[in-house]
Parts: sequence; C-alpha cells; structure tokens
Amino acid sequence: MRQIRTRLSSLICLIALVLFAAGCTLKGTVKQTTDTTSNVTGTTSGRTWFTEDGLLHPEHKLTAFTALNQTNVEQDLARGQGEYLTSLGTLLGLSNDQQAAFHVKAQGAFETLITSDHEARLQQLRMLAR
Repeated sequence: MRQIRTRLSSLICLIALVLFAAGCTLKGTVKQTTDTTSNVTGTTSGRTWFTEDGLLHPEHKLTAFTALNQTNVEQDLARGQGEYLTSLGTLLGLSNDQQAAFHVKAQGAFETLITSDHEARLQQLRMLAR
C-alpha cells in the first residue's frame, strides 16, 4: 500500500512538473479540451452541446450523465437506491420528497430499462419521473 502511495505521489508530482514546465495552465487545458469537444459535437451532431463557457447545456445533462455513468446507474437501478440514481432523479427535476417513489419505480422497471437503447431508456426514465 505504501509503495502504491509513493508511486502515485511521484506520478502526481511528475504531471505537475510537466504542466508547469510546459507553461500550460489547467484552465487553458480544460478550455481547449471543451472547445474541441464542443466543435466536434457541434459539427457531427448538428447541434452544440456546450455553452461558450464550456458548460454543458441543461437539456443535454441527462444524456451525458447516463452515457458517462452507465454502469453505476445500472447498478443503482438494480438496487433501487444509490447516489447515481438520486442524481438521475435530480437531473429529471425530482424533489427530495419524490426521490423514494422514483427509486422504487425505477427498480421495478430495471429489466425494461436495461434492454432498451439509450434514447428509449431516457424516455422511460422521464416517464417514471412523472
């Protein structure tokens, strides 16, 4: 365990050194990455997913969240609880009082949700949130 921490610390220091030596700032790197991503998604999908500030447009947050966290969301759906399922409910606009009912409905629909394609799954989740 100690050896892992030492290697991890060394790796972090090396990355920091490379970033500083190259005159690169984290803000600049993030901006370049989001600008590139924005340009790619804007040109390939016909719509822009990001604002000029590099933030994800609210209407795309649910799609991005479920795509990037698919395994964790599926595990929480199967259990009917968990931080990813709660975050999913929040993205669907549910209040804290509505979360428990949504968790139960989502767990009950687990088999259907898992076998659906991504767009159909999002539609079903929106229906469950009503």
